[in-house]
Amino acid sequence: MKTNPGRFFEDYRLGETIVHAVPRTLSGGERALYHALYPARGALYSSDDFARACGLPAAPLDDLIAFHTVFGKTVPDISLNAVANLGYAEGRWLAPVWPGDTLRSESTVIGLKENSNGKSGVVWVRTRGLNQRGEAVLEYVRWVMVRKNRATPAPEPVVPDLQSVVPATALTVPAGLDFRNYDFTLAGEPHRWGDYALGEKIDHVDGVTVEEAEHMLATRLWQNTAKVHFDATFREDGKRLIYGGHVISLARALSFNGLANAQMIVALNGGAHANPCFAGDTVKAWSEVLDRAETAAPGVGALRLRLVAVKQGAEPFALRDEAGKYRPEVLLDLDYWALVPR
Repeated sequence: MKTNPGRFFEDYRLGETIVHAVPRTLSGGERALYHALYPARGALYSSDDFARACGLPAAPLDDLIAFHTVFGKTVPDISLNAVANLGYAEGRWLAPVWPGDTLRSESTVIGLKENSNGKSGVVWVRTRGLNQRGEAVLEYVRWVMVRKNRATPAPEPVVPDLQSVVPATALTVPAGLDFRNYDFTLAGEPHRWGDYALGEKIDHVDGVTVEEAEHMLATRLWQNTAKVHFDATFREDGKRLIYGGHVISLARALSFNGLANAQMIVALNGGAHANPCFAGDTVKAWSEVLDRAETAAPGVGALRLRLVAVKQGAEPFALRDEAGKYRPEVLLDLDYWALVPR
């Protein structure tokens, strides 16, 4: 058999490292498509001149371009036969990605637990994205519910003990980054690190209706081959599931209105795709300030933010119901650190 049906739950072994195909060289084309697909307009990722004024040699590629590229490499080996992508933890952006860089991915299996129905199980992997010099540019843990293909004994369950928050002391600030000469007018908003209060909630106001064609173009762009995103016969309801990363990028771009100066994502503390998103849903977003931290870089502070994506019909700032479950309108609950001028 020369074709690849993808891995099923029983095919994973604790501790194994999977080297994913295929390396990908990124260019300004990915940036242009990213900015076309999402209303992304962060100044640091849009302008070489703005980036140079902030101490960088040029504008790096958007942090989520790196994430989607690294993630997409893993899909044929990790989530081709997934029921759902369940969550993220311990994510860190370790170095900027520049046009011309080539990224590849590798994942280590750090946890396995068969579900009680015996038809699926949860796989935890720690993934690293590496550039052409073998330097890690990104790492994160994710866990996925994967189908079983045959009856096999359940493995001894191993659930990894993961940090709930990446410590501020573990954040990587790009070399040379300096916000002392930050141009707030060109960035689009006047709000500094100290202007955000703990517990403050921000309604980002704008919304984007998800289109089938745009979602499939985006998912192909990141070479994500998961069947649930393309094959309408793969789900009983006949719907293509919108790639969760598409929702992340939409919400992140929408958060510009109120968080225009949250320039760089440097850590992903946790995240959950709370409910499925389908074509025709209108995505809106709100954020909550969870923490603040200083960094050693001149003029640079860090904000820990909760980014919540919701669809039409959601109540303002409503996240969970009385039973503690995500409300049905909530699509995404993401906890991350971003760098902000002080």
